[in-house]
Amino acid sequence: MGRPTPTRRFLASLRAGAPVYVLLAVLLVALGLEDPTFFEPDPFFAFLKRSAPLIVLAAGQYLVIVSGGYDLSVGALVTVGVVVTAETYHAFPGAHWTVVVALLIAGGAFVGLVNGLVTTVLRVPSFIATLGMTLILEGAVFYWTQGSPRGILPDDFRTIGRNTAFGPVPWAVVLCLVIGVVAVTIMRSDFGRTLIATGDNARAAGLAGVRVLWVRTLAFVLSGAAAAVAAILVGGFSGVSAQAGRGYEFEAITAVVLGGVALGGGSGSVVAAMAGALSLQTLFTLLNLRGVSGAMETTVQGVIVITAVALGALDWAGTRRRVTPYLSLLVRHLPRPSRNPRGEQR
Repeated sequence: MGRPTPTRRFLASLRAGAPVYVLLAVLLVALGLEDPTFFEPDPFFAFLKRSAPLIVLAAGQYLVIVSGGYDLSVGALVTVGVVVTAETYHAFPGAHWTVVVALLIAGGAFVGLVNGLVTTVLRVPSFIATLGMTLILEGAVFYWTQGSPRGILPDDFRTIGRNTAFGPVPWAVVLCLVIGVVAVTIMRSDFGRTLIATGDNARAAGLAGVRVLWVRTLAFVLSGAAAAVAAILVGGFSGVSAQAGRGYEFEAITAVVLGGVALGGGSGSVVAAMAGALSLQTLFTLLNLRGVSGAMETTVQGVIVITAVALGALDWAGTRRRVTPYLSLLVRHLPRPSRNPRGEQR
């Protein structure tokens, strides 16, 4: 058989993420029943605007997780991005927004580069390396601002996060679609295939000629850049806060796991990971409408992560092999219907 066509690969990726797509559809229907006005243009696009930062973070987190690592620094990077931008405009009020955005994304990519090099060259586990980076970033922001960031974000910078592109469609939704297309393109490229191969078996990938250190480092760089983009969106619709990105790192991991991506790497779909982020936001919105305390969100995330990992760790094939002999024995001992001389069942 020849190589699968792009259409077949796309359909295969959809089948791989089928559970989260079904979950998302069910949650959206439940949300529509709870709030009949939800699917009206203004409330629906406002919901997508709030979900956009997590969707972007999930796309970046997916690249790291599928390669066999974790990035716990993305939440702190969002906070740093918002605070540094506000401080930049405080010092240089006339700075053009395109320059600030470019510097912000470059800064996020640089932090990702440091994370990647510490993980690959110094061989520090990614969980520890990015946790350490989180503490460094949060401590630096608090020392710099004393918990009260100065400056404001001008309207031209906040356009992407809170304004509409055309009609009722926000720029944030357009940006998510663009990032989704870019992420799918990356995963269909040679780099995407080597990324999955690295997460599946780094030693075998290295023996096959894959530059494992480079691949994993670039995954962290892209995750850091995605966190910077998320900071732009968060700053756009919520303004300046010293805790703007708090908790986003765990929400991003939860979204990726909810999308069916295997912790430890080697399998999963980036579209499903982004759908997992939207599902998580839908669930939180539904719980809020039902009067459930927002403090329960972390509990829900913990349950999702534990359940998804436990289900993924089950050896379904082994279970079938162990159960099949007993089922066969049971079938052999079931009473068979007697037949009359004409061969008819009694």
